[in-house]
Amino acid sequence: MTDIADLVSLKVDRPGAVAEVTLLGPSKGNAMGPDFWRELPLVFRALDADPEVRAIVLAGSGAHFSYGLDLPAMMGTWAPLLAGDALAGPRTEFLREIRRMQDSINAVAECRKPVIAAVSGWCIGGGVDVIAAADIRLASADAKFSVREAKVAIVADMGSLQRLSGVVSEGHLRELALTGKDIDAARAEKIGLVNDVYPDQDALFAAARALAGEIAANPPLVVQGVKDVLELNTQRRVADGLRYVSTWNAAFLPSKDLNEAGQAFLERRQPEFKGE
Repeated sequence: MTDIADLVSLKVDRPGAVAEVTLLGPSKGNAMGPDFWRELPLVFRALDADPEVRAIVLAGSGAHFSYGLDLPAMMGTWAPLLAGDALAGPRTEFLREIRRMQDSINAVAECRKPVIAAVSGWCIGGGVDVIAAADIRLASADAKFSVREAKVAIVADMGSLQRLSGVVSEGHLRELALTGKDIDAARAEKIGLVNDVYPDQDALFAAARALAGEIAANPPLVVQGVKDVLELNTQRRVADGLRYVSTWNAAFLPSKDLNEAGQAFLERRQPEFKGE
């Protein structure tokens, strides 16, 4: 397998034909900082190329899957690109940054080995983007999900809006994305976001490993063929949607409302959005 040693944000275990990828953070709640966006495609492309790997279980360390984007860690890079007076140069660089991050999550979706996301605790924003790129989603009873970007003045641009339309109904997706509300595991199962819910994290991980083992026991080239054929139904639509939203955010993401969202977070108050 391609060398993926010295990882910071992810851990890879491969006890057999089923590889296990664990989100580590290192920020609280496995938040996704620069190391995560750099390492995720390295890991999934290495596993894709490994002939011994037939299925992958993706989970979070500790109590939660992921709190989503580690905004403080990312702002050092983003601040000059999001300045209100940023002209074509910074906007173009920000477009490249969005598409680079999209490519990180695309590596999960494009991996020829089926990916099972095992979600416990919080799965917010970027966490939902990642599990949307998985083939199958399972949850523990304490799992909670949120496509929260609208609450922080951002149009979700890492794939949830594109990929979840093939997972949940259009009405449910619009409700999640337009409200930014939190839903529990029972609601997630009801709308089809997850296949099954298990009593606790131990039962969840056992079920995810068992399901991955069941997939791994099938002829590997046939499994890859099934995934390849199924993706033909959505591949072009997802690619077009990602390209459009990256362009949209490069043009329109900088706003007074975005600044207000950040300030309100720091001051622990409700934001007051004015559409500016």
